[in-house]
Amino acid sequence: MRYRLGVDVGGTFTDLLLFDNETGHFWRHKTPSTPSDSSEGILAGVEAITRAAGVDPGQIEYFLHGTTVATNAVLEGKGARVGLITTEGFRDIMQIGRSFVPGGLAAWIVWPKPQPLAALEDTVTVKGRMDADGVEIRPLDESEIREKLAGLRDSGVEAITVSLINAYVNGAHETRIGEIAHEMMPDIPISLSHEVLPEMQEYERTLTTVANASVRPVVSKYVSSLRDKLSAAKVKGKLSLLRSDGGLMSSQKAEEQPVSILMSGPAGGVTGALWVAKNAGLKNILTLDVGGTSTDVALVENLEPRRVRTTDVGHLSVRASSLDVKTVGAGGGSIAYVPELTGALRVGPQSAGAMPGPVAYGKGGVQPTVTDANVVLGYLPEDLLGGSFKLDREGAKAAVQKVADALGIELMDAARGIIDIVNENMFGALRMISVQQGYDPRHFALMGFGGAGPLHVNAVAKLMGSWPAISPVSPGVLCALGDATTRMRTETARSFSRLAGDTDIEELVTILDEMAAQTRSELIGDGIPESEISSAFEVDVRYAGQAFEVPLTIDQATLRSEGIEGILKRFDEEHHRLFTFNMDTPQEIVNLRAVALGEAPQLPAAELPRGDGNPAAAKIRDHTLWMDGREQKAIIYDRARLRQGDTISGPAIVTEMDSTTLIESGCVGTIDAVGNILINPA
Repeated sequence: MRYRLGVDVGGTFTDLLLFDNETGHFWRHKTPSTPSDSSEGILAGVEAITRAAGVDPGQIEYFLHGTTVATNAVLEGKGARVGLITTEGFRDIMQIGRSFVPGGLAAWIVWPKPQPLAALEDTVTVKGRMDADGVEIRPLDESEIREKLAGLRDSGVEAITVSLINAYVNGAHETRIGEIAHEMMPDIPISLSHEVLPEMQEYERTLTTVANASVRPVVSKYVSSLRDKLSAAKVKGKLSLLRSDGGLMSSQKAEEQPVSILMSGPAGGVTGALWVAKNAGLKNILTLDVGGTSTDVALVENLEPRRVRTTDVGHLSVRASSLDVKTVGAGGGSIAYVPELTGALRVGPQSAGAMPGPVAYGKGGVQPTVTDANVVLGYLPEDLLGGSFKLDREGAKAAVQKVADALGIELMDAARGIIDIVNENMFGALRMISVQQGYDPRHFALMGFGGAGPLHVNAVAKLMGSWPAISPVSPGVLCALGDATTRMRTETARSFSRLAGDTDIEELVTILDEMAAQTRSELIGDGIPESEISSAFEVDVRYAGQAFEVPLTIDQATLRSEGIEGILKRFDEEHHRLFTFNMDTPQEIVNLRAVALGEAPQLPAAELPRGDGNPAAAKIRDHTLWMDGREQKAIIYDRARLRQGDTISGPAIVTEMDSTTLIESGCVGTIDAVGNILINPA
């Protein structure tokens, strides 16, 4: 078996990428998503792509999947009904929360507080108590526990969460309650907080475990159904799902801890960009993933994407590692309009979505969108790739004319205004993950992907000063490529909470060794050979009295050679980069994490035949577009016919099956050895 299949399910399309481990050759396919049951669209895509490649489904060794099943369950409020068991006196923990109201000044006046994932009527308390050191000061009353569990069972809960005070230091009481619950309700999934998140801060621990329980039945049903259908389709390869932090986890582990895949979808794009960057010889990149409704951006430094300790989905913010991806409502379907009150052009966040979609798609859309503006300006030719896909340019012009009339300007100026505003929205999101985090965007390349990313990447690179602007191979299915080219990952955490000056380095190393052994055994249990597993460590440090920690990555060799002083030196450097100052206050080590990583697949990128620098053989036709305030002559190229070393002077358009790349005037696109288009100022 020599093939890896990456599958990414989006709102409109399911993307598939079949990768040959030996040659680096790949096949891509897009099939309509089936929201009622995602697995139907996946199976249709698997059948189509294996037939096109002439590959027996039984030859697929790894089936690697990015999914939004858990995300959608949270956003649509379709999670399971959760019964929560907590310590006596803490029944209102989910209702009290952190007293944080999102939004600006006086937001509390208009903010409708979301319903907790575990309702108060489904929350029960039990006697029994551990102290802050994990010593039992009051035993459990098992007869009371059985009575409370029977009440939850009879009320119709679909999942159980057990989250007791101080369980992160001693989970014995939670374990016993879990055993009784499993005995009384064998078919109901049970989530224990000391297994899901063994860290202090009881609200975050409880919320994260409740969120895990809420989506667990939905994810479990989907994953087990997909496994069965793949088996019936003769796909023998191992099914793994993409985690929010960009690693892979076994499908069985995903069923137990679905809170780790809440941001599985956006993570695929970042991991795909990482693979492209390695093959292009780049270390620092900003990613620009532009879809129909939104744009996701992320930062990768030294081939390591930034990670954060929280995963945010809608109003829900849980304590689970994820890639630091920021989302803004700016995509191809974003609607342009002029409010009567201000008379100023606005673009998004409202979107025309997949149905009815932009006017140019001819599916009944009537409101002008970013895609329509691109069609009007000539950036999206109305007959792509020899006329296989037709766009309604006249309809797009009529829609954008409404904006021009409302502003009292010419049609082309209105269309370019729409593009400029959506580019500025993307620019703002990129500044959030670069400048506001202490990074200079001029030290990074900008990679645009997704259906519309390559259309905007050149213009946004000008705003950022980030060169080259990169249009990767198959940008429209890069998320599926990311699923196919990343590696297995798992982690565990433990609260430490001690002043650095009072910490013994040997004790710290011993604890991290124990945690490393635990995570390595998990990957061994998933079938990864021990020789292919590596470990990394993270330490959360803060100034004593602060409520904000700075996560630091450190290896054991450095820890042993530099000791606590090495950790504090890194903390000072990172704190100064983030906030431009340091303090004389003592530092505190708050949390420890151990990460186990499988071996990264050494998948080659197929090299293109070398050309003579002239892209004429790939020319489709001459074209006219509007740029820099005037009509300009341009050329449309077929990406499939471009060769290594070909140089394209802007303005020009490069079309392919899943995306369109725009090279602006004053810029030059060069095709690198593996087919990426690297755009730089002329």
